[in-house]
Amino acid sequence: MPAIGVGDITLHYEESGRGAPVLLIPGTAARGRTWALHQVPALTAAGYRTITLDNRGAGRSGPAAPGLTVDHLVADAIAVIERVAEGPCRLIGTSMGAYVVQELLLARPELVTQAVLMASRARPDAVSQALAAADRAMAGAGVTLPPEYDAVTRALLNLSPRTLEDPQSAQDWLDILEVSPTDWAGPGMRAHLDVVLDTDRRAAYQGIRVPVLVLSFGDDLVAPPARGRELADAIPQARYVRIADAGHYGYLEQPAAVNDAILGFFAAA
Repeated sequence: MPAIGVGDITLHYEESGRGAPVLLIPGTAARGRTWALHQVPALTAAGYRTITLDNRGAGRSGPAAPGLTVDHLVADAIAVIERVAEGPCRLIGTSMGAYVVQELLLARPELVTQAVLMASRARPDAVSQALAAADRAMAGAGVTLPPEYDAVTRALLNLSPRTLEDPQSAQDWLDILEVSPTDWAGPGMRAHLDVVLDTDRRAAYQGIRVPVLVLSFGDDLVAPPARGRELADAIPQARYVRIADAGHYGYLEQPAAVNDAILGFFAAA
């Protein structure tokens, strides 16, 4: 896996395809390879060059020191755009990755031609703040959950009831989640859990002038569609699409619908 140095850390990334570059930024403590199953093949087949990033503290990138902020991750993404994409490119982010993209659109808009924000929001609410605090408490307690319990709780929080109602689909997801348990004690996870949207950014996002597509997932408990709608409304001329029968992992649950929305938005530029 290729890498670049940024200060005292190394950022690892993977590239596929040829054409106009698209940088894909994953969510909290996730690896760039989460895009490889569905989004990378669709984008490369459509003639794009994909760059999937391991954020600092995740995958082979690191380390993520205590006190990590969204500004650190924005600076990392800027380095990848300038040194790997070698100029302005399209961006896709989900969850925490979308938050990074949102802030990058304000910090360095000239580096972005189009942006897709998935499973995101423009302001916190009571539930999102409580969830963030609970996650930090879990990480701070040094507790290791049994993989079976971790898998079930993640499935209930991140997947659509439609997915869980199908016995085979539910079992497939539980098997996948059980063999990749949450590393609550890992320093990368602890650092990433501090990168949360904890202030109302709607007024700031009114200054975004880059073309944006906001994608919400109909059954998302972490970033409900109402929060995604608010985000789209805050960004001048942003497009909004709601994907049905999908939870917070909607880009993996409903990849065809997600990919169609992304490619249609890109083609309309």
